[in-house]
Amino acid sequence: MSEKPFKGKVALVTGSARGIGRSIAEDLAEWGADQVILDMKQEDCDKTAQEIAAEFGVKAIGVACNVVNKEQVGQAADKIKAEFGGLNFLVNNAGILRDNLLIRMKEEEWDLVLDVNLKGPFLVTQGMLRMLMKADGGGRIVNISSVSGLVGQAGQANYSSSKSGLIGFTKVVAREYASKGLLCNAICPGYVQTDLTGALPEDVQKMLEESIPLGRAGRVEDISRVVRFLCSDDASFITGNVIRVDGGTAIGM
Repeated sequence: MSEKPFKGKVALVTGSARGIGRSIAEDLAEWGADQVILDMKQEDCDKTAQEIAAEFGVKAIGVACNVVNKEQVGQAADKIKAEFGGLNFLVNNAGILRDNLLIRMKEEEWDLVLDVNLKGPFLVTQGMLRMLMKADGGGRIVNISSVSGLVGQAGQANYSSSKSGLIGFTKVVAREYASKGLLCNAICPGYVQTDLTGALPEDVQKMLEESIPLGRAGRVEDISRVVRFLCSDDASFITGNVIRVDGGTAIGM
């Protein structure tokens, strides 16, 4: 691509050292956005940042941060402001699973998933909000929810609740800050092929793929390119929306 639509923009993707988060960071970098790679381990963040900078010719820094720790989120915001002067795009991607049937689910399993998947986006969004409101052309927030937040999944009372809550959070942020030119949308991925899901037994993977109307698992780039679209000027009249990227899994929802 000769033109770089995101040149001069800065993107923060949480949970971006690997998987879907890394794919999102790469697609934004391909269009010229400088990157903040934020994940739990500094070594992983630095490695991914160096590789993205080398491949796409953008500035990229690694920031180790636990998204449920308000102090660490504040420190991350300070570092972004010092390094880049501001922030244009925030993608709340970091999330975890702790599946169990409701009758067996421990309170700790419930609390941990709700903390990371819902409190985390709240703290990070709150911590970055002032920079996003000052972004040229309006800031963009994309929250990575899940079809589980739309349909509910057996064994995922904690996860489905957290992702459903994230959809509600998305709509509130969109409504509260539309007057500031800030756009906030959510994406609901279905079953996506990653290193984590690739470790599932083959028969389980086959069953999951056969349940998808399009007959295949999603690819990480299926998600990351929708994120890139939502950050672009082409999506400047889209806010408060929930976009399913699920191969038809939740048709009718």
